[in-house]
Amino acid sequence: MLALGDAGLLRSLRMSISFMVGPHRVRFAGKTDIGRVRAQNEDNVLVPKEMALAVVSDGMGGHASGEVASRITVETIDQYYRDTARSGPNTWPMKLPNLEVERQRMAVAIQLANSNIFETAAADGSKKGMGCTVDAMYFSQGRFYIGHVGDSRVYRIRGSQIQALTEDHSFLNDFLRMKEMSSDEGINLPHKNVVVRALGLNEQVHVDVIHDEFKVGDLFLICSDGLSGMLTDPQMREISTATNSLDNACNELIKSANDAGGNDNISAILIRVEKP
Repeated sequence: MLALGDAGLLRSLRMSISFMVGPHRVRFAGKTDIGRVRAQNEDNVLVPKEMALAVVSDGMGGHASGEVASRITVETIDQYYRDTARSGPNTWPMKLPNLEVERQRMAVAIQLANSNIFETAAADGSKKGMGCTVDAMYFSQGRFYIGHVGDSRVYRIRGSQIQALTEDHSFLNDFLRMKEMSSDEGINLPHKNVVVRALGLNEQVHVDVIHDEFKVGDLFLICSDGLSGMLTDPQMREISTATNSLDNACNELIKSANDAGGNDNISAILIRVEKP
């Protein structure tokens, strides 16, 4: 797999890649961009090369520390999945159904990334307070598994509908739930963009793991808030489905977010389930 930290290679990657997952073909394409305001790109993305695993991580902390946190996250999850793929089920302490094994695998991979970030920051005062969001997505035996922490998002586009599969861990989202306010009413809420759960901020982190069956025609979008914060859900659905080329669709998503202001780093990975 290729991480963005590898000389920024994925910034210019223009060719999708696909894998057979059971009887289905799952195709991936991804891109990240600095946007029009930020001085550096603190996002890192992982587009698969060896297995059906993709990651978007949005760094926080400034002074390039956010980029370090998101790069550690991408590299840790990538390596953990490689290691557990090689070692097989004998590494697990008990025989568990595949669904539970994969749920634990996703949670442990992200918790390990959290520990690596926390320990790196503890050892280097210049990186104190660095952290990142993460959305990782893995496909296996007819199901997808999402590991989610923060306010990056995963969407499923099925037919004419777009659905957010993750729930933001943000001050705004928590406030809206508690106060039963609408999102329109929360627009002017102070500190609304503060992330209340992220990797690296504490020794332990709770990971939301979402799983479901997938079917031919499903299109998934993993993105940082630099995309979802600039475009509406209907706009993202329209752009993502306007062309058969996932590479071109990723480019158009990035361009549209920049045209809307490009207020943050922008990352997008598109994943389509196809007939073999």
